[in-house]
Amino acid sequence: MGGEFGRTAYSQGEIKKDDFGRDHHPRYFSLWMDGGGTKPGLVYGATDDFGYNITENPVSVHNFHATMLHCLGIDHTKLTYRFEGRDYRLTDVSGEVIQPLLV
Repeated sequence: MGGEFGRTAYSQGEIKKDDFGRDHHPRYFSLWMDGGGTKPGLVYGATDDFGYNITENPVSVHNFHATMLHCLGIDHTKLTYRFEGRDYRLTDVSGEVIQPLLV
């Protein structure tokens, strides 16, 4: 697996000989997944033409972690522990495996 913080298709501010390139963007993250039962050649999700907003299939961090753990053969719900009356786990209590990513 490997990924990169989101990139816009444009740069803000003045473009100089030693200072140019696309801006980073905090609303999305590009990721490449291989093996572990993931579908080969699949592109899941999309952004608008400016690379600014997610327009298709947003994935929460909790759902991504649940899917990643599933690919490693770990049931994320079994990692739950109770502390001070609340259930805790890496995927919080909301993570779900993203089935369309899997073979």
